[in-house]
Amino acid sequence: MKILGIGNAIVDVICKVDDNFLDQNNLTKSTMKLFFNENEFQNLLNNLKIEKTVSGGSVANSIVGISQLGDKVGFIGKVSDDEFGSKYEDGLKKENVEYFYTKKKEALPTGTCLILVTPDSERTMCTFLGTAGKINENDVSTDAVKKSEIIFLEGYLWDEGEPKKAFDKAINNANKVAMSLSDLFCVDRHKSHFLNLVKNKLDITFSNEQEITSLTEAKNFDEVINFSKQLNKMVVVTRGEKGAIAVNGDEVFESDIQKNLKIVDLTGAGDLFAAGFLHGYINKLSTKECLEKGTEMSSKVIQQIGARL
Repeated sequence: MKILGIGNAIVDVICKVDDNFLDQNNLTKSTMKLFFNENEFQNLLNNLKIEKTVSGGSVANSIVGISQLGDKVGFIGKVSDDEFGSKYEDGLKKENVEYFYTKKKEALPTGTCLILVTPDSERTMCTFLGTAGKINENDVSTDAVKKSEIIFLEGYLWDEGEPKKAFDKAINNANKVAMSLSDLFCVDRHKSHFLNLVKNKLDITFSNEQEITSLTEAKNFDEVINFSKQLNKMVVVTRGEKGAIAVNGDEVFESDIQKNLKIVDLTGAGDLFAAGFLHGYINKLSTKECLEKGTEMSSKVIQQIGARL
């Protein structure tokens, strides 16, 4: 197997709503709200008509993208044996992703993200992580890790306790390790741990400019590049309108964004960029070509609704 992703198994539940629905439920348009109360989340879901469900989560989106490019891939993510858990598994299988997880009845339900689409095409998200965030080392198949050329982890999943043990087990058995820093909130919350991973454990780090700048406490982008050069590992940074760069030892590669795109929805841009880059990497393309493949994939996904091509 080429790549094994390990991440939050979240079912994206897409529903159309009007602006009044957001107001009535105290939701701020275009933001993501985390729910910790299962009943409160369920009450919200009960009042909605589901348009469609997609097996989501950041690394899962990347893994599906890599599968669509023709590579053999797998995924580990924790779901419960419930309706959404079954939909999650079926969704991955339809995309030719091998799912290395045997679901069972858990104390918490399968993780769910309600994606509320208003008439202006804006997306407001409500997430209940459920059992997804409770991943532990028993959920990680050593055999699957060892048989993949590279594993791809997501920063969203990292947490003290059981998730950290799951990460450690995966990293210690992997041939190569890539990870996405995921989100500025994750970086600021786990800065010392993430810095240790980037310096000592990861072969490839994916980040956006904000995340890597915060992680390294850099004053400017030159400091980010200098930090990356000293690592002697691959650091890949997306920079919005400035394109993307990859630093590999002393070498710095750059790629511009594609021009004149009709941007519809930025969801999944980073996930699909990582998919394109990793596809290039495991197929022995040059670093510049990997960046260009990442840019091509992210350019496609932002011209449509949703994080899947």
